[in-house]
Amino acid sequence: MDPQNPYQSPQSPLIAPNGGEQELADRGIRLVAAIIDGVILMVLLVPLMFIGGYMDAVMQAAQTGQQPYGLQIAWGVGALLLFFAVQYLPLSQSGQTWGKKVMKIKIVDQDGNKPDLVTLMGKRYLFQNGIGLIPCLGGLISLVDVLMIFRQDRRCLHDQIAGTRVVVAR
Repeated sequence: MDPQNPYQSPQSPLIAPNGGEQELADRGIRLVAAIIDGVILMVLLVPLMFIGGYMDAVMQAAQTGQQPYGLQIAWGVGALLLFFAVQYLPLSQSGQTWGKKVMKIKIVDQDGNKPDLVTLMGKRYLFQNGIGLIPCLGGLISLVDVLMIFRQDRRCLHDQIAGTRVVVAR
């Protein structure tokens, strides 16, 4: 503290945790991995939506001017369960989704280790994908979530909640 300025905040050096000195994944690479995961999910989900009658129900509701919120939430939860089913194997083995495997990046905890499956599925992906099911507020939180990647540590809100980060897989 400066004796000339008693109101100055105290100074201390900031030391970032080394986390094994792993290189953080590039933002663009993370985006491509997320797109790959989204495409995989849509390839599986869209035919189910047609077969299950969701598309017909939405078209019918659009003609009557109604919004089928219950149906949308049910299919949203179904999509989340499908995501977990499709991504369970790679996440449990290596801490990677299929998209992350293709892009050669992985999820690690703050110590650089593979996080446990509960952390990955519950804290990270349930939050990330489940929050979007909340009308209005979910979209705003999802926007804040992805915009946080532009900080220096490249961690989104779901990374902060789960205590994870995405690094280059070596």
